Amino acid sequence: MADDFKYGPHEKDVRPDGRELGEFRRTVLNIGCITTAEGSALVKLGNTTIMCGIKAELAAPKPAEPDRGFIVPNVQLTPLCSPHFRPGPPSEQAQVMSQFIAEVIKNSGCVDCQNLCVVPGKLVWVLHCDLMCLDYDGNVYDTAVLALLAAFRNTRLPHVEEKEEVPEVTMDKTCSLIVSSQPVSSTFSIFDDRILFVDPTVEEEGLATGMVTVVTVGNKLCMVHKPGGSPLKSEQLLTCFDRAFDRSKEVLRLIEETILSVER
Repeated sequence: MADDFKYGPHEKDVRPDGRELGEFRRTVLNIGCITTAEGSALVKLGNTTIMCGIKAELAAPKPAEPDRGFIVPNVQLTPLCSPHFRPGPPSEQAQVMSQFIAEVIKNSGCVDCQNLCVVPGKLVWVLHCDLMCLDYDGNVYDTAVLALLAAFRNTRLPHVEEKEEVPEVTMDKTCSLIVSSQPVSSTFSIFDDRILFVDPTVEEEGLATGMVTVVTVGNKLCMVHKPGGSPLKSEQLLTCFDRAFDRSKEVLRLIEETILSVER
């Protein structure tokens, strides 16, 4: 696979941390780490660490969508994770990331908002997806998408009984959130318009002349996020797509293995 990432003279084709150009950093996944949340997960991709907690609350539906709940993603990039960020309102990068996560949820259809309806026209679930970066060392997009997906797989919603006035929430009875599809994100950087590599560290992001994030669902392409920079050639994009599909299989295998280990 590394040979597919050679676009121009590059003596060793090995990065400063010893990885080949097409190699992702070691991924560590912990599910159910926040006991007070309906679902949670912690993901480490190399040193980059993101924790996702999902809190569910009951609310009235939107008038235009009386039979649909809604999902509110929020990405937090604080001084805790990197000195590049300052205290105060969400940075522009955090807002862009929150919008990216919202687009992944919408385009992938991973959670059907109709399944969040409790009483049509009266009561729906709202899922608040808080993604906090604990350590920023590049490629937060892939880490955040994996943390979100794993947290969705871990989410259990309490049973709600409809009463005449106030609905009754029964914590003793819960049901798993229905996850309709499983999006996986893979980010690629290009250096000097010739050398393509995956999963950039924060130093490599600073040197890159362009980046692209590919989101796949199973064997289908879900979306491509290209925030400016150098354009990629068609053969480079095809290489990204092929590696993204391979990465998707690796990530989904990791999620299943982690869930099985938790259930034992």
